[in-house]
Amino acid sequence: MGWTTGQRRIVAAVAATGVAAALALVAYRVLAPAEVSTTARGDYPARSQPAPGVVGRLPVAPLIVDGRLRVYAAQRQVYADQPADGRHRSTPYWSYRRWPATVDAVVASGTTVVSRWSDGRLVALDARTGQVIWRADGPEPERERVTRRTGSAIVWQPRGVSVVRTADGRDAVVTSGSGEVRAVDLAGGAQLWQAEVGRGCREPVGGSADGQLLTLDRCAGPTVVEFRDAATGKVGDRWRPPDAGDELTATLIGCAPTGCAALRTAGPDGISTRGWLLGSGKPVAAAVLDAADAELLDGTAVTLTDGLVVGRAVRNGTERWRASVGPGRLIAVQSDRVHVLTVGNELVTLDAASGRELSRFVLNVGSDGTGWLPGSVYAADGYVTVERLRRPVDPDGDDHTYYFTAEPLIIAAT
Repeated sequence: MGWTTGQRRIVAAVAATGVAAALALVAYRVLAPAEVSTTARGDYPARSQPAPGVVGRLPVAPLIVDGRLRVYAAQRQVYADQPADGRHRSTPYWSYRRWPATVDAVVASGTTVVSRWSDGRLVALDARTGQVIWRADGPEPERERVTRRTGSAIVWQPRGVSVVRTADGRDAVVTSGSGEVRAVDLAGGAQLWQAEVGRGCREPVGGSADGQLLTLDRCAGPTVVEFRDAATGKVGDRWRPPDAGDELTATLIGCAPTGCAALRTAGPDGISTRGWLLGSGKPVAAAVLDAADAELLDGTAVTLTDGLVVGRAVRNGTERWRASVGPGRLIAVQSDRVHVLTVGNELVTLDAASGRELSRFVLNVGSDGTGWLPGSVYAADGYVTVERLRRPVDPDGDDHTYYFTAEPLIIAAT
């Protein structure tokens, strides 16, 4: 006996509903927000102790974490490889992915790696295992992060996120964006405070050694530097350099895991550059930090002029040491070391306390040669990593013409 028209309609409706449900399930699985965490399977590596010299080359920019791992950022992934002195990038030691959000910034403190995402989400990972320690909400970045393929801007110049040590010794992760500043505890992700701020007219600078969050405020009138207590979120001083114009830029220098000891301000196009010591009260002028490339290490201001590196007491300018390295540029400092890149692309490392030369070698690997110009530079845990750019540098060119090779980052132990 055949089916009636009504029965056929019912069967067709049920079938259509089943197909729709199946398609909805597939769409949900493909499009729904998701995360994938692949934790470490091997033992946590020991610290490497390589001899001074070039270690290798990499296609993407690393963060050196705990002297044992290299942490990288991809569009939707944060991952690590090891050892820190590996010649090439290797199979991930651990990996963390999110979708559809993208990575906006990555910072590290001790063995904790914190990633900030395009939706404002913060995710803290244990560098030793890759396991998620905590997740927390934060303000969304005010604008999309556009970077080149090495990702150096995400890991070496993180925007809108920093780890600040408060006056009572706690480490706070402070994020800003979308008209809001928020701080969470690095240890557990608990929110410490939240503050509404002007949208689109504030630029976070970072944290000082005395537990202050510095921000450039352009919301009303001339630019001012705002000092906010990292533990409570309360605004203290609002300061401008004497005789400063309406426009102002600011860069922290003399930075350590506990914060930064000094500030350099400048007007438009880098004019009227001045250095300032940070501490209780308003910033104090430090003329030895006025040079645009001057660095600060443990109370010693370091400058390079005409091939001569000079270390001076930051408070009174008294010379402490000098070292002849030849023509070049001061490219980085870290804890107890000063790094100079000569015009021949030799990396010279000096002891920050005495000026004694610790190592000197040409930054060349394989048959690459030295016919490149330095881009961004990163130094940590005794390593220096330099982006190599093609001569002449075309800032508007694509990545192929901008970078020196397909693996443009050269990493060295000093």
